[in-house]
Amino acid sequence: MTENLESAPGRVVVVTGAARGIGRAIAERFVAQGDRVATLYRGGDLPEGVHGYKADVTDTEAVNAAFTQIEQELGPVAVLVANAGVTKDQLLMRMSDEEFEQVVDVNLTGTFRCVRRAAKGMIRKRYGRIVLIGSLVGLYGGTGQTNYGASKAGLVGLVRSISRELGSRGITANVVAPGFVETDMTAELPEATRDFYLKSIPAGRFAQPEEVTGAVTFLASDAASYITGAVIPVDGGMGMGH
Repeated sequence: MTENLESAPGRVVVVTGAARGIGRAIAERFVAQGDRVATLYRGGDLPEGVHGYKADVTDTEAVNAAFTQIEQELGPVAVLVANAGVTKDQLLMRMSDEEFEQVVDVNLTGTFRCVRRAAKGMIRKRYGRIVLIGSLVGLYGGTGQTNYGASKAGLVGLVRSISRELGSRGITANVVAPGFVETDMTAELPEATRDFYLKSIPAGRFAQPEEVTGAVTFLASDAASYITGAVIPVDGGMGMGH
């Protein structure tokens, strides 16, 4: 890495899936902090100040190439926020193998691909912050979401194994598990469904994306250097720590 990149202000932060929703809000928060922010994404417009690299997280070669380009253009990656995810909801007895496998490949295996590649540079620098965006569903369960729930639950085992392997190298790894957040996805829920979920949330409302970003940026900061292998729920009390 050139001296120019090494001495540039701010850390290099990679947020996957920063074109919309929670990922977009997270990327914007890091930009506002003065970090150099890049994203791996498949399409869509990006927030101002975010460097975009087209890559599908289900493609190992594309992921590796994107990280190599980020390192060459921005510098060594200090923070990875693995946020990219999909849903293909279906009741268990109707869910196809493909619907299960596609969700797991993006949400769990795709996250693994990004973590594996990002960790190479972090190990060399003996510093890194890895934050995986999980879900209340991965801890609490969800009707019609056996694929999504399994993929998000898998992130917990992934992050705790990473913590044990890389903890002595100055690298932390944690999961932020949001509950219901005001995004385009939740806006499309029928009113009766929204009301049903709201009654289950002690806080009495859905989260704003910015409330999730606060947990993410904290875990990525030096203030959280002794927190690793943790699951931080941001769910208004719905899961009560599950």
